[in-house]
Amino acid sequence: MNQALAEATARPPKVSAASVARACGVSPATVSYVMNGKPGVSPETRRHVIRVANELGFRPNGHAGQQEPQLNRVIGLILPNIVNQMYTGWAENIITATARDGFEVFVATTQDNPDTLAQVASTLAARNVDGVIIAAALREDSRALRTLRQRRIPYICLSRRSDHLPGDFVGIDDDTAATQLMQHVLDHGYREIATVIGPRFSTASLAREQAFVRTAAAAETTIAGERKISTRLNRDGGRVAAEKLLATAKPPRAIVCGSDEIAIGVMEHALSLGLRIPEDLAVVGSDGLPHSRSALVGLTTIVQPVQEMAEKAFDLLLKQITKPSNTFTHSLCEHRLHIGRTCGCPPADTTRR
Repeated sequence: MNQALAEATARPPKVSAASVARACGVSPATVSYVMNGKPGVSPETRRHVIRVANELGFRPNGHAGQQEPQLNRVIGLILPNIVNQMYTGWAENIITATARDGFEVFVATTQDNPDTLAQVASTLAARNVDGVIIAAALREDSRALRTLRQRRIPYICLSRRSDHLPGDFVGIDDDTAATQLMQHVLDHGYREIATVIGPRFSTASLAREQAFVRTAAAAETTIAGERKISTRLNRDGGRVAAEKLLATAKPPRAIVCGSDEIAIGVMEHALSLGLRIPEDLAVVGSDGLPHSRSALVGLTTIVQPVQEMAEKAFDLLLKQITKPSNTFTHSLCEHRLHIGRTCGCPPADTTRR
């Protein structure tokens, strides 16, 4: 290796906490407090130290015998996919929230494959991340969560949770939201109804389907088995479901979806058949993505507070990182029902809570 190549590939010199302290005009103890998330430092000083540390390329490492090893200031974010804009919205807001505290985010996707999820958890654990936000938890498979717990890596479940392993959770009241959505559809007088949700191994998807069916039954409307479809959480999944439902001798008059992306896929297929929305087929969704609520689409949908959920998830994770606890918090954020025109309401109708 020649000298130029050696210089180009050489690792940069390690930046010490003392160097950061000198650049910030604070004590090394203050830098240690900031990097370990300890109290006793003003927000202004904390932001200043984090900004300078990042500019200098400071990366703390734990030392043998150290009672409280320093943070790596990296967290993991596990998503089912990055096709559904619900997940990209969470990712964008989580990255913004973590950056304010000097954390970097390692994003991984699972495509809702349990083996991939387990492997991703092992990889994040091997990289010594400080914590993990997981929006891809599976009801019946807690291998990933057990891996993180065994390595003492705190995690927060976002939207989905495990049936077998307790932990901190941030989401909405899926049961109440789905009940409100189905009741609105029933109030239009529709009785030939189908439901299309995401995978049932998602606690969120399953809770929405159960509430859809129960609410319809309370109105003496039965949703038969062939009209209850579980599919992929994207537009392709919606198109596949619609193809099956609309090819029957007696297609449904309304399709209630557990996801905006699924609902858009349903509408795309219906329009390809020459059907009119909502004159021939009413469609409603869940998630409240901005493009779904636009004047172009006008989808009636449940709106999840994406930014609030993302920030709350990181807040809870940061508390578990800095002050580990065996007490878990379930934080439910407020949803709302957005009335568009795809349900049959006139365009002039507005958002209602």
